[in-house]
This record gives sequence, structure tokens and C-alpha cells, in this order.
Amino acid sequence: QVQLVESGGGLVQPGGSLRLSCAASGSIFSINYMVWYRQAPGKQRELVARIARSESTNYADSVKGRFTISRDNVKNTVSLQMNSLKPEDTAVYYCNADVFSRIVGSWRDYWGQGTQVTVSS
Repeated sequence: QVQLVESGGGLVQPGGSLRLSCAASGSIFSINYMVWYRQAPGKQRELVARIARSESTNYADSVKGRFTISRDNVKNTVSLQMNSLKPEDTAVYYCNADVFSRIVGSWRDYWGQGTQVTVSS
């Protein structure tokens, strides 16, 4: 079994910063992509940032230059540093990972439970 647990969400004023973290645990042999998604009320879930095991990264155009994704392949963690936050960044942020589980013996997609980020004055 594999679990992803996010932390670091909260309420911040426009222009402020937050750092989200996600820790993967369980019967993990390897993790390929680690991804942050977000879903605002009434909207579809969207990809925010993605990082490969090689640490190559991709970002949504709306967050380029403001958000930075990073990972620790030893600790099986991924972080999202969010700067210059805007009200439109308000959403539930989800961690997603492509994991090879020792127990399952194959690659599977796992999700965290989500963490709320609210940007408001």
C-alpha cells in the first residue's frame, strides 16, 4: 500500500507565499513523475506542476515564474513553493505520483487527500 500525505496549505494574502509538501510512504520501489494538481470550486482539476525523477519540470502557464516544484528522491517527497500568490490560485491542491509498489508489482497512480490554499485579503 502507498500513501501520499500533503501539508502546508492555509490562508495567505495576495502577494504572499506558501510552501506545500507531499510525502509518499509505504511499499515503494520507485517513483516516476510527481505532480501537483489543483481544483477550484466549480472548475476541473488542472495540472499545476510536474517533476520527473530526473528532476525535469513542467509548469502550467498560469504559475510559471511564481511556483517552483522540487523533489527529494531519497525521502520520496515533493514540494511546491508558491510565491506572488493571487486570489485565482485559491483551490484544493492535490499531490499525485506514479509509483512502482513492491507489493503490487506494477506502476500505479496514487493521490493525496488534498490541502486547501486560500488567497484572500
